[in-house]
Amino acid sequence: MHQPTRLVVLVSGSGTNLQALLDACADPSYGARVVAVGADREDIEGLARAERAGIPTFVRQVSDFETREGWDASLTTVVERFEPDLVVSAGFMKLLSTEFLDRFLTLNTHPALCPAFPGMHGPRDALEHGVKVTGATLFVVDAGVDTGPIVAQVPVVVAEDDDVASLHERIKTAERAMLVDAVGRIAREGIAVEGRRVRIGAAAR
Repeated sequence: MHQPTRLVVLVSGSGTNLQALLDACADPSYGARVVAVGADREDIEGLARAERAGIPTFVRQVSDFETREGWDASLTTVVERFEPDLVVSAGFMKLLSTEFLDRFLTLNTHPALCPAFPGMHGPRDALEHGVKVTGATLFVVDAGVDTGPIVAQVPVVVAEDDDVASLHERIKTAERAMLVDAVGRIAREGIAVEGRRVRIGAAAR
């Protein structure tokens, strides 16, 4: 029988994307399991969700290290202990080193249709630009900011009466469903990344 794909999930806040993955992984047919949850700060709901689910957790705060390189190395070492097949950055608010990314295939989500509106304020920037459709993107993390090869995207229509909060909430709902679907497909069918092209399924084997 195929062993479940091992996921390490990194969080910085409430962990709603993490919870969606935990719920999905409860079904053995999903094909993946979360083996550890890491964070860059203590006392957050994302860690509490993991602890309630009986999943090992770890915290690596940048302020606990003399250098950013030291933090990078420590994060890489602790993630490696859990032997992940895939790392999911689920609202993790720190950039990851090239050494980390070279070692672990890492996915992240962004609340816009990349390459449009990268950075911290995707929903706000989309509203200010006046687009009629925005959405969410799942991508392979690289050294840039929201610039990695695209794994999946989902559109979200901008309503006439949207403000940043209402638009962002609908994007987050679509984002969670996209993340769960794509991670499950990757777990069951495999993934191949060649340059900017990402394939899931038979062609990825």
